[in-house]
Amino acid sequence: MSGTTRWHAIVVIVSVLLFGYLAVANFFPRPTRHASVLLPDEGVRLGLDLQGGIHWVLGPDLAVAVSHELDVLRGTLEMRLEELGIAPKRLVVDGTRLLAEVARSEELDSLRRVALETEVLKVLESGPDSITLGLTAEWTRQVRERGMQQVLEVLRRRIDDPIQGVQDAVVTRQGADRVLVQIPGGQLDRDQARGLLRKTGFLEFKIVHASAPTEELLRAQYSEALPEGFEVVFEKEEESERVVQAYLVRKSPDLTGELLNDARSRLDNRFGWVVDFSFNSEGARRFGDLTKEHAGDLLAILLDGQVHSAPRIEQRIGGGRGFIRGRFTPDEASHLAVILRAGSLPIPIQIEEERTVGPALGADSIRRGLQASILGLVLVVVFAAVYYRQSGLYASVALLANLLLILGIMSLAKATLTLPGIAGIVLTVGMAIDANVIIFERIREELRLGKTPRAAIRTGFNKALWTILDANITTLITAIVLFQYGTGPIKGFAVTLSIGILTSVFSALMITRLLYDIHPGSRPVRALSI
Repeated sequence: MSGTTRWHAIVVIVSVLLFGYLAVANFFPRPTRHASVLLPDEGVRLGLDLQGGIHWVLGPDLAVAVSHELDVLRGTLEMRLEELGIAPKRLVVDGTRLLAEVARSEELDSLRRVALETEVLKVLESGPDSITLGLTAEWTRQVRERGMQQVLEVLRRRIDDPIQGVQDAVVTRQGADRVLVQIPGGQLDRDQARGLLRKTGFLEFKIVHASAPTEELLRAQYSEALPEGFEVVFEKEEESERVVQAYLVRKSPDLTGELLNDARSRLDNRFGWVVDFSFNSEGARRFGDLTKEHAGDLLAILLDGQVHSAPRIEQRIGGGRGFIRGRFTPDEASHLAVILRAGSLPIPIQIEEERTVGPALGADSIRRGLQASILGLVLVVVFAAVYYRQSGLYASVALLANLLLILGIMSLAKATLTLPGIAGIVLTVGMAIDANVIIFERIREELRLGKTPRAAIRTGFNKALWTILDANITTLITAIVLFQYGTGPIKGFAVTLSIGILTSVFSALMITRLLYDIHPGSRPVRALSI
């Protein structure tokens, strides 16, 4: 066996064993996987149509987000007008409009100038002593977008949380202003699930009295139990859930997010990406007093009991405005800003579509899908063995390995298998043999030209390579478009089809070729079983 063939064999064997191990784990129940130290905890996720559950399409009232934004701007205008010595007779938010009225008509130009200086307000109507303002189209779009991000963040934390929420739930955006929620059956009843929608993120600010890298080290600082009225909270990594720091704080918050007006991420010339936040008037007073009393201490910011940041208070922060700095990437700063807003700007949500799927239907779909896959696999194997003989058996081995690769990759990626996804797997079984058929026919053509079996195999694979890639790349592009613009079941079909295309090409070009390298390999055979 040559060096190239040896590396070829190592790549194929390691890939098949690794993904085969992940694939086989799916045939064990979840409790068995969790109890075993050998089996992976996660397998392929089953979609709502396979395991039953609750299907919702939610409609957030994004007009409320616009109204809240106008209320924030109203406060800004009041402060700016107060600096100019102008006391507006009326300055109120009416839905998505800001109504302003001045006592003297000569003050109207100043009001208009101050409003337009914000660069996010525009004049909708104007009278002799009053003016109606609204958000610009671009700023309205951004406000609605931030509102959708907030809704998704709160719902994901409540529903799609792997520890406190529902296992394998789906919370994703559907279109510009809808949210798709799918809760697998057997975990929550209808009333419990509806209760999740009524909850919002609970934001707290707490002074840190002690900290350590782990809870054990933190508790070791106290010879006896923790002081009465205190608790330990944790800051964790976003992906791994590993504890980064443990903090000792009071159980009762020093300040809550009920008084928070807004939070935005921005790039600071000195500290990089930071998150600005602002309180209302009452919150500003209390925040100023808190930061004055605890200058030099850490201030833990918690959402639903978990620390998301613990900046050090440099000095008293007046005006109810401050910023959180750290080694943030742009995405991390934006994410933290969304979390802060999630606790302070609740947006009403209405259930616009609700369906309940029974688990019996899903079990029947899985059984029938499995039967169809096995039947299709058997027919393809029989055809290949009869028509292409030994080479057909090679293709059958590659096909079986292909199915293991599909399930293994889906398990590794935590992809969701839906009923259309099963259809995609069945389709892949039929399509996977196509690449081998192209290769075999090329080899037959070379044999008819009088070439030796070894030369025919080499030339057949080389000539079939670009034909196989062209055919599969165009199909892959279609699958990617379906995934990008499709929703629900269409995405499930696109996922299995995309993975199936990649594994089919790998199986045909790598596994089948390896089998030929093993036999006949370098042996001087006179004929090829094909």
